[in-house]
Amino acid sequence: MKINDVKEKLNKLKSVKFILPNGMPIPEHFHVTEVGVVSKNFIDCGGTVRLDKIVTFQLWIADDFDHRLAPKKLLDIINLSQESLELDDLDIEVEYQSDTIGKYGLDFDGANFLLTNKQTDCLDKDKCGIDKTISINNSSCSPKIGCC
Repeated sequence: MKINDVKEKLNKLKSVKFILPNGMPIPEHFHVTEVGVVSKNFIDCGGTVRLDKIVTFQLWIADDFDHRLAPKKLLDIINLSQESLELDDLDIEVEYQSDTIGKYGLDFDGANFLLTNKQTDCLDKDKCGIDKTISINNSSCSPKIGCC
């Protein structure tokens, strides 16, 4: 989800709710403590130089259980961030504390913002020698035959 998508959704909401990938809601008294842009300049395993830029939202839970972040207030925070940091319409990554700082993608189900799991992957499989996945028929091999 991109930053302008979030702004569009916020304009139509009465409350802001985030749901973790396991279906559990983030407590309603969350704070958005950071909105920023992260640039990652790197070389992948195939030798290709890459530059990735994303917008980050950091969600944080405090002990102020009566706190609620209204859609308009979050929209104001995003607008100020766009002006101050000259943010483009980039993909959003959400940071949220669990055992460590978790990094999630963001989606929307019509009422709630959904944190989505992110996975590592090889970015240049052709150049770094990763073979294509081969389907194995388990019924034709056993330890007694010697093929395994």
